[in-house]
This record gives sequence, structure tokens and C-alpha cells, in this order.
Amino acid sequence: MRVRFAPSPTGHLHIGSVRVALFNWLFARHNNGKFLLRIEDTDLERSKQEYTDSIFKALDWVDIKPDEPAIIQTHRLPEHTQMLNKLLAENKAYRCYCTPEQLLERLKVTHGDDLLYTKYDGHCRGKTFEDSGKPYAIRFALPSDVTEITFNDIVRGTVTFDIDQFDDFIIARSDGSPMYNFVVVVDDAFMRISHVIRGEDHISNTPKQILLYQACGYKVPQFAHLPLILGPSGERLSKRDAATSVLDYKENGYLPEALINYLVRLGWSHGDQEIFTRAELIQFFSLEQVGKKGSIFDMAKLDSVNGIYLRDISDQDLFNYIKQVYRPEYFKSLAWSDEQIIQLIGLYKPRVKTLKELLHELTLLYNGPTDYLEADVKQHVDADTANYLGQLIQMLESVDTFSVDILSETGKALCTKNTIKLVKLAQPLRIALVGKAASPGVFDLAAIIGKDETIKRLRTFLSVIK
Repeated sequence: MRVRFAPSPTGHLHIGSVRVALFNWLFARHNNGKFLLRIEDTDLERSKQEYTDSIFKALDWVDIKPDEPAIIQTHRLPEHTQMLNKLLAENKAYRCYCTPEQLLERLKVTHGDDLLYTKYDGHCRGKTFEDSGKPYAIRFALPSDVTEITFNDIVRGTVTFDIDQFDDFIIARSDGSPMYNFVVVVDDAFMRISHVIRGEDHISNTPKQILLYQACGYKVPQFAHLPLILGPSGERLSKRDAATSVLDYKENGYLPEALINYLVRLGWSHGDQEIFTRAELIQFFSLEQVGKKGSIFDMAKLDSVNGIYLRDISDQDLFNYIKQVYRPEYFKSLAWSDEQIIQLIGLYKPRVKTLKELLHELTLLYNGPTDYLEADVKQHVDADTANYLGQLIQMLESVDTFSVDILSETGKALCTKNTIKLVKLAQPLRIALVGKAASPGVFDLAAIIGKDETIKRLRTFLSVIK
């Protein structure tokens, strides 16, 4: 089995496109087949190298890599031209000299001014023209003995199109460049593609391509058209609903395995299981378990899945990923040791949903608060707080070993002395250290940032509340 993912480099890789790539890759892996990549850059005006590079970067990030070198479609123009000439020679295609304006004028004569759409009238079909140097397009001649095109879609079942829905469609423009439906057929045959797995927005292209496979003498592959990813409104996913570029999710601090796990569940299921290893996805995946309806993209659900992956990954591995992939320069700005940072990752990762949030919290801790959350101050600071914090500063100044255990004992001793609950001391201490009452264990944080910095922040907060 050989499948392909064939993006166009006219923009960054879309989140829906990477799900198509994922389903192709999983299908190939499950069936011991090959996953191939083809860059469809025949739209010369809109295709850019930066988008091709972005596609490769995105696929590399989610670890979906082709098993053979990628095919660049424009590099195969000689082969496309050769097949065009073959179809012309066999009268399966013909040269068309009609301009859009000429066609429109002819259709208005027969259909009137209320023409809803244009359908080519076959004016040039069967005619012989002398080479006048005029530009011409090449049209595919629809077979006269075909009334309908039927194919079995692995996802959608039997699909039938009436031949009357189509005209003799263009397969090469007047500048000689071949059209999409033609080149994908020639390239699929060259790449020996057995299954075409793509979005359902391509389903209207399938009957045209089946006719072209047959006309070129190629074996017709099997088709599977995947339901689209939808926004909360039920419409096609847009930038208003969520970031659409795959690399935006990397930038926003999502782990690639979490994104893959979330995307595979948009349209595919295996019982009630929600979280899968990559090995489990390969083992369980089948196109028969893909639904026909579109799936709603839910950012809250993605955040939840990413949070699960963050909690599951080791502190060391998460540190390595941030340092090597996500933000290689970030830790250089912190005067903490690797050991301190790894400890902080362990403290904060259960409290965040993305790496972006994690680094934001680390930055806040490192820099110290520039202001204090007013609601938390009102809730946790009273007339006695300054007295307790003043006592705490005196006790901390005499502490030699600034460890979590010693700090915890010191705090409890102060609370016992003043006959107060630990929360009366711990919450103001949190606000002093990070500017808010929500944080990991306050004695853990104090131990990591150190004695001098802890006392400095306490003195600053004390001066504010006084």
C-alpha cells in the first residue's frame, strides 16, 4: 500500500491538512505500506519556497516524515507534457481556441442573459485547426459512452456522479501549464499510489480524475474522503475559531504528540479511549473507523489533552524539549542552574496547559512581582500580616540551610508561636514571592530562588502593605 500527502505551498500547513497527513501516515504504518510526500507547486503565482520550507518544518515537528524523497510537482513537467501529447494523439483530448468571452457570448444566445453558470459547449471538439500561433487550452474529451461515474469510497460508501454534471474540462492552460486534476493523476501513477486519502472538499474532483486515470491507461486507486474539521459554529474551521497554521501550535507551546493525539480523535475513534501512544495509534488505526460527519475543533479540549501530556512527560525530557526545540535561547536568560529549572518545571507543569504558560510562570518567578494582585491582597492581608512577615524575615535571616524542610519547619514554628493557621502566613508569602496567591508550594519556591532573594521580596512587599 502506498499513500501520499500532497500539500500546495501557497501558505503555511493548515491544521486540517496535517490531520490528512496523519491519517495517511497511520494508514501506511498500520498496513506496512509507504507514506509519500508531494509538493504540488503548479500554482506558480502563489507558490513560494518559504511555504515549502514551512511544510517540511511542520511535518518534521509532528514527526510525520515520508518514506521516500519528496516529489516536487513542477520538476515533472516533461512527463506531464508527454502524457498531454499522448492524449491529444489518441483524440482523448483536444485543443480549444475559445476565449471565456466567446464562450459566454455563445451561451447567452442559447440560454439568455440569466445564465447561472458556464459549461463548455464543445465548440472546438472534433475540429481540425491550422497552426495559427493563437494560444489554446487543452480540454479533456469526456467519453461519449459513459453516463455516470461511480466509485466506492472507503469512508462514505458508494458515490455516483452523473456525467452531465461535467463538461470537457481544461487539463492544460493556454500558457502550456497543466491543470491540477491532470497532474495529480499522472503523478499518482508515477508514485504508484494505491489509496488516495484526502479531505472531502476534494470529492468533486474525484470523478474527473477517475476518467483521466482510465484515459491514460492507469490503474484507478481506492479513495477515502475525510470529513472536515469545523469551527464551533459548525462552519469550516477559520482563523477566527483557532490558529490554523500547524507551526502556530508549536509557537503557542503545545507538544507535538498532544496535538497528534487530539487531531486523530477528530473523526476517528477506538472505543472510548481518548489518550493514545504513537504505537497504539498505528496498531488500532483503520479507515473503517473514520466517521462521515465533520468534527468540531475545541480549544479547551486540546488544552486539556496537552495538559495531560505535560504532566506525563518527565521533568528532564520537558527541559530537553524546551532547550532543544521550543525555546533554545530561553534558559540562557535565567541565572538558575539546570537542576533548579528542572525542579521548577516539576512544580509548575501540573498547573499549566501549555509550554507558553509554563515559561511565563518561570519568568514571573525569576523577575519577581512588579505589582500584586489586588483581589488576593484584599483577601489574604490584614492588620496582623505585617507583624507576621516581619517575624518571618527575622527567622529566615538566622537560617543557615535554606531547604524546603527547614523553611517548612520555620513557618510552622512561627504559626504555632502566634497561634495562627499556616494559610495566614503562606498566602501573604506567596503574594510577596510571585505577586499572587496561586502558585506551587511556597516553601519549594523560596528554597529554589534562595535566601537573599526571598528576604528581599518579603521586605519589598512589607513596605507596600505598611
